[in-house]
Amino acid sequence: MNLAYIPSPSTGVLHLGPIPLRGYAFCIIIGVFVAVWLGNRRWIARGGRAGTVADIAVWAVPFGLVGGRLYHVITDYELYFGEGRNWVDSFKIWEGGLGIWGAVALGAVGAWIGCRRRGIPLPAWADAVAPGLAIAQAIGRWGNWFNQELYGKRTDVPWALKIDADPAIGRVAGTYHPTFLYESLWCLGVAALVIWADRRFKLGHGRAFALYVAAYTVGRFWTEYLRVDEAHHVLGLRLNGWTSILVFVAAVAYIVISSRKVPGREAVVEPGASEDAAVGDGASSGGAEPKAAK
Repeated sequence: MNLAYIPSPSTGVLHLGPIPLRGYAFCIIIGVFVAVWLGNRRWIARGGRAGTVADIAVWAVPFGLVGGRLYHVITDYELYFGEGRNWVDSFKIWEGGLGIWGAVALGAVGAWIGCRRRGIPLPAWADAVAPGLAIAQAIGRWGNWFNQELYGKRTDVPWALKIDADPAIGRVAGTYHPTFLYESLWCLGVAALVIWADRRFKLGHGRAFALYVAAYTVGRFWTEYLRVDEAHHVLGLRLNGWTSILVFVAAVAYIVISSRKVPGREAVVEPGASEDAAVGDGASSGGAEPKAAK
């Protein structure tokens, strides 16, 4: 008998009066705000304008949500298009189901569009938002806790996650590994690693972002091993496991090749930002120096 465990919420919906607030959506929204806030601070520190990160996020976030949902629906199509399934459920993003790989891939397309419109390099912007994205993932994983989904194998460790039975979806009551918590903590560690490495080695040209991707895939690989939800397997390994391996190799290769071709960090990340700062400093100090008294 397990006397210590992490309880699951009885419902994934919180009601603010007549307004339903779904825990999964709430976690995603909070994560986006944190990522934009931290990304903005890092972008300004790199010499960019305040607000640029948010302007580009207007493009990146919707693209990322669509990409994440598409990846999930395509890789788990039987949940929505199999016998007895309703394809309309594929649009119910609030019920869970976002694939990080699709979110990053299509989100990068949206970010590229935003960066082109602002005339700034995408790799520099990606470096600025990288640790914020890791923190956003850490927060977003708690949405799985609200939905009682994506847990791991059965266990009786003191930090086990208690799952309630739901015959409608074949969910069996018991205590399981809280893989949402493992991945959340791992993502916080990834954010700390990227911030430290960026300060220590002055990462540029997309290498901070590549480090975030590589570090995340390591944690994702072992949490995938623990999960017991249905998934496609290739050569005995879950599809997301193979994806983690391939993405890790690509990210490390990018870091190595990029550091040789374009070492160091970008001198200018947003044209005109330094001039704006100089004008602002001049205005705050009263403009030109006053003439000497006669």
